[in-house]
Amino acid sequence: MTTEIALLLAQDGLVNGAIYALLALALILVFTVTRVVFVPQGEFVTYGALTMAALQQGAVPGVVTFLVITGWMAAAIELWTGIRTPHRRRAMTTAALFALYPSCLAAILFWVTGAPDAVWMQVVVTLAIVVPFGAILYRIVFQPMANASVLVLMIAAVALHLLLMGVGLLAFGPEGARTQPLIDATFTFGTMMITGQSLTAIAASIVLIAVLFWGFTFTLRGKALRATAVNSVGARLVGIRPEVAGTLCFTLAALVGAISGILISSITTIYYDTGLLIALKGFIGAIIGALVSYPVGALGAILVGLIEAFSSFWASAFKEALLFGLILPILLVLSVTHPSRGEAE
Repeated sequence: MTTEIALLLAQDGLVNGAIYALLALALILVFTVTRVVFVPQGEFVTYGALTMAALQQGAVPGVVTFLVITGWMAAAIELWTGIRTPHRRRAMTTAALFALYPSCLAAILFWVTGAPDAVWMQVVVTLAIVVPFGAILYRIVFQPMANASVLVLMIAAVALHLLLMGVGLLAFGPEGARTQPLIDATFTFGTMMITGQSLTAIAASIVLIAVLFWGFTFTLRGKALRATAVNSVGARLVGIRPEVAGTLCFTLAALVGAISGILISSITTIYYDTGLLIALKGFIGAIIGALVSYPVGALGAILVGLIEAFSSFWASAFKEALLFGLILPILLVLSVTHPSRGEAE
């Protein structure tokens, strides 16, 4: 292996690792706040990438119809459970938001024919379509079973993943898609060539991680999420509503997944079922962080990206086996250093 090849592999590894780091942070956030091992995190990546691709082709993404349907389902559930409580006005406001936002967004998209010309506008529209899925899916699937065991929540997450993957097949079709790069430029450093999209992916990941750190450290909502992650019962006693914390963390997870999809969609072809494999690599990073440590999880995800890049050169056929084989020694170490405890503890 020459130095030029090693630098190219390192570049690929850092770009992929930055995407995996974002997904690892989202998985850790969702798990620590709601105890959900969020298997469908990759579907947000797929939906973000393919929605962006559909907009660039001048079509209204088929997933918009699914957003409207799920929005009205969430509104119905909110009304059904909230109308008989003292907080019926709040329930009616939330239900109206669930129902009207997707409907108004769909009406605008079907009324305005053609894709937005500006790339930044395509990004905004993609986020406007995909991010609401976080709050809506949480309201329909996970909020009603918030007190269930981790195993039950994980089974529900797997079922939701299969449903979303099927919807992705119906909405986007079996063919893969790749978007135009956000920055179509190339930079040369000595003998090394770096694309503008690679720099954009790394820079966007760093900025997003910094924003999440600032939000968790200095904002009231972020502190509420951290308090819920540390002790949900204690957080409830001091007035933090678990359903609000769950809605917020799922919305953030959808935002991170959609941005990851936008960033990676010009680097590799995305299919309706690609999201699971990408999310699992972020999940390895989250496992390295023991599903509790954000910095270790992010560094572990970058390590996963580097291992993936270099193993694709040395042993391409065994690339995935080497990556997922990492989980076994990590789990062995964690089982020794962090003995199993009951959920109540």
